[in-house]
Amino acid sequence: MLSQKITFILGSTFGLLGVAIGAFGAHALKPLLLVNNKVEIFELAVRYQFYHAFALLVVGILMQTSSEIYLQRASLFFTLGILLFSGSLYALSFNVGKVVAFITPMGGVFFLLGWAMMLITFLKR
Repeated sequence: MLSQKITFILGSTFGLLGVAIGAFGAHALKPLLLVNNKVEIFELAVRYQFYHAFALLVVGILMQTSSEIYLQRASLFFTLGILLFSGSLYALSFNVGKVVAFITPMGGVFFLLGWAMMLITFLKR
């Protein structure tokens, strides 16, 4: 499972990359995204990356008062969700292949699992 330090590092890294990727998409990549009609897909990927980067930081903060396995699992699931959900949407934005579209729902399931782990943490308190 992921430690508090790794959770903070991942949350910060995904936040940093979200700003960089979002800015790159809004400026340098915008013409390509517009031509391919993929702006909304790209923006959705960035948005969910940000939501869950913040979620990772919240999990890290919660880990300061509790080392519950459910928080460690939430950290792992949010990380996998970002990689699979946002990652597959980034790939779809650039027409890498439609096969990656099958990965997107798996990322969404990992996001749901992460939130469920947080819910269990709060219910147990």
